[in-house]
Amino acid sequence: MLPELTVGRGFTSWTLDPVALVAVVLLGALYAAGVARRLRSGGRWSVLRTALFAVVGLGMIVVATMSSLAVYDRVLFWPAAVQNILLDLLAPLGLALGDPLGLASPEGRLRRAVASRPVRLLTFPLVSSLFVLVSELTIYFTPYFPTALHNDLVRQLMHAQLLFTGCLFVLPMLSKQEMLPRWCSYPVRAVLVFLDGLFDSLPGLVVMTSSTLVAGDWYRAHPRTWGPTLQFDQTLGGGLMLTLAEIVALPFLIAVFFQWWQSERVRTAELDARLDAELTPVPAPAPAASAPAGPADGAPAAAPAAAVPERVRPWWETDGGEVGQRMRRGR
Repeated sequence: MLPELTVGRGFTSWTLDPVALVAVVLLGALYAAGVARRLRSGGRWSVLRTALFAVVGLGMIVVATMSSLAVYDRVLFWPAAVQNILLDLLAPLGLALGDPLGLASPEGRLRRAVASRPVRLLTFPLVSSLFVLVSELTIYFTPYFPTALHNDLVRQLMHAQLLFTGCLFVLPMLSKQEMLPRWCSYPVRAVLVFLDGLFDSLPGLVVMTSSTLVAGDWYRAHPRTWGPTLQFDQTLGGGLMLTLAEIVALPFLIAVFFQWWQSERVRTAELDARLDAELTPVPAPAPAASAPAGPADGAPAAAPAAAVPERVRPWWETDGGEVGQRMRRGR
């Protein structure tokens, strides 16, 4: 019998999940090796990206699997619901903001795997978004979740599934590598992220309003003398799922708009440079040298004429419209 979950115990109650710990250490080591390789080669890497990957990405995996959420997820439903949302939505967002694919070698196995046809099919926007929705509904409205409460191996599999399906949608949307179809421009991505936020809220809405208890037999078999009733516990869990899904959608959408702004700024700079190069006057070629004639009657030789650069013609001299014709008549 666990003691009552209070605010203080919510911050101080922790447990060790060896599988999650190994996964976090491995992911962190691979990312650190990629950053070190980039710096050794003379490249640069954003400290902010590294912090987002470590704190929001790996940090949320630790919180979901080892904090009080993991301690109380077999006694209360709402900690398990929050735990799953963190793994499905928030942790993938943090990992994607770190841009781990940007650290991969251009000719490495990871880049080749990302460009393969199966991965492109799984990361296709509509397919990946559907995977997230089906994954959540399958967990709560099949024997999957009650079995995960009984079996640690199934529980680890469920956590890995949530993290994997979440990354399928988030990583391509925020990665600078071309993982999406050409028609998926930044305006389209913004619309898809907005729609995905609506899809992600559906499982929480269904769980919150359902009169059938999720894993009701398990929670009845583990009674407690404190906390909410079983029905209110599920309603609270569904409401937290709905709220967190909408909260996560906002920074996700902001990140897409920020990348859109960066892309437009780069395109504008390239266009300005190209226009400057086209408008730069090109000096006229020097005439071919000929045999100089001697000065007549002892007159001094004339100085060679300097090359005159070609004049850039104003736009109205070549414009065929009415405005151009009026400008030429006025001059």
